[in-house]
Amino acid sequence: MKIIDKITLALVIIGAINWGLVGIFNFNLVDTIFGMMSILSRIIYILVGISGLWTIRLLFVDYD
Repeated sequence: MKIIDKITLALVIIGAINWGLVGIFNFNLVDTIFGMMSILSRIIYILVGISGLWTIRLLFVDYD
């Protein structure tokens, strides 16, 4: 697995955990740490979104 795949997968997992926290506890960890819709939190949301799109291709890669 390439390093970019690992980084994007980690960002997707972080995003999924954050959405789980929002859904279960109405608690947004990214906004709590970086400020509600601050420039830094918006960058994190953008990176997580791009990572989600990147990891779609992992469904079609054969690692055998």
